[in-house]
Amino acid sequence: MHPRDQTIFALSSGRLPSAIAIVRLSGPHAGAALQTLAGKIPPARMATRVMLREHQGEPIDDAVVLWFPGPASATGEDVVELHVHGSRAVIATLFSVLAVTPQLRPAEPGEFTRRAFENGKIDLTEAEGLDDLIHADTDRQRRQALRQLTGLLGDRARSWREQIIQAAALIEAGIDFADEGDVPAELIAPALSRIERLLTDIQSVLSAQGRAERLRDGLTVVIAGPPNAGKSTLMNQLAQREVAIVSPHAGTTRDLIEVQLDLEGYPVTVIDTAGIRETNDPVEQEGVRRARDRAAQADLVLWLAEDDQVAEPQEDVPVWLVRNKIDLPTFEGVGTGLAPSESPLFEISARSGEGLPALLKALVGFARDYFGSTESGLITRERQRTLLSETAAALRRSIAAVNLGEELAAEELRIAGLALGRLLGRVDVEDVLDVIFREFCVGK
Repeated sequence: MHPRDQTIFALSSGRLPSAIAIVRLSGPHAGAALQTLAGKIPPARMATRVMLREHQGEPIDDAVVLWFPGPASATGEDVVELHVHGSRAVIATLFSVLAVTPQLRPAEPGEFTRRAFENGKIDLTEAEGLDDLIHADTDRQRRQALRQLTGLLGDRARSWREQIIQAAALIEAGIDFADEGDVPAELIAPALSRIERLLTDIQSVLSAQGRAERLRDGLTVVIAGPPNAGKSTLMNQLAQREVAIVSPHAGTTRDLIEVQLDLEGYPVTVIDTAGIRETNDPVEQEGVRRARDRAAQADLVLWLAEDDQVAEPQEDVPVWLVRNKIDLPTFEGVGTGLAPSESPLFEISARSGEGLPALLKALVGFARDYFGSTESGLITRERQRTLLSETAAALRRSIAAVNLGEELAAEELRIAGLALGRLLGRVDVEDVLDVIFREFCVGK
């Protein structure tokens, strides 16, 4: 039996132990497995309380079960949900029973969602939206992923593909009736107009500068500077917990330390780095090298320094000078380093928190400008942008080919339609599917 014809099962809820755990089954033998466990198949889509039992009749747990006969289910197959108490012992016993049930096997990562895709319940853009929703860390990421999951890009792509098919039909009809005198011209003109409007629509989507893609990946802020400037203390203040070791000894931080922040819905990764200085210690030298490399790849660098220390310049990366330790009696305010007119300058005490509200407010403003408006963004992944770019290129070639020959124009439209089909996951995407769905959790 092909693996896709087998019935799969997995834990679909969170880490154990928990108050309730949900085990899902999907496939042609889900109903039979439910009959074995519960002694009956309850009414469809109605929560029913039953005692689940082993094959020998020993009780497993007092549970609530739901039965979703296909194709009216999440995967398009027969689906069972077992809501049990979330102890490790209950799940271990239940899984041991399911594992020896004929035609059942544990699910692979993302296999439930892949079956939903293969059975036409969702397209590939919606599957990607579901993956983004699962991994969303902030409210803005959640809203963007939900728009994708509900067909924001997929619906547009299907509409575009239908328009391409209609335009291709007109051109091919012109080819078929080429001996009818003026018929081809009457067909080519509306086809060309349709293609031009479609190209304008897709180009407007592509010109959104990748803001939705940026929101998915988040903003990276690196805290850099000389040793003992207070970088780890600032990191702990921003994270509001102890994530980095704070010590008065120079060179304590040797590696990169990352923390994820939610700044008013904007996802921000803050990275603490080793103090940058000349040293003979090979381990510290490696830490300094990593610090410089990470700063060069950041979206923003917070250069933490004391009174008169200057910021190390970064190529194509904005640098904010943050003067720390304003709570010390020896602090003299703005020193001889980088002037405020050349770069934003902030004066804080990473230890007491003084001055941090102004810095956080500025970070939120930077994130707002960086991400821009993502409410109307359609593209959230590089794969989507690449395929839409291929579609637009084929449409441009089709317009240019009209005067060279209708056959060439029709072939370019076929290529454009193929690219949109790959975007939706309907043609030539087996390798892409393997990459996308293996990133999902088991049970999803």
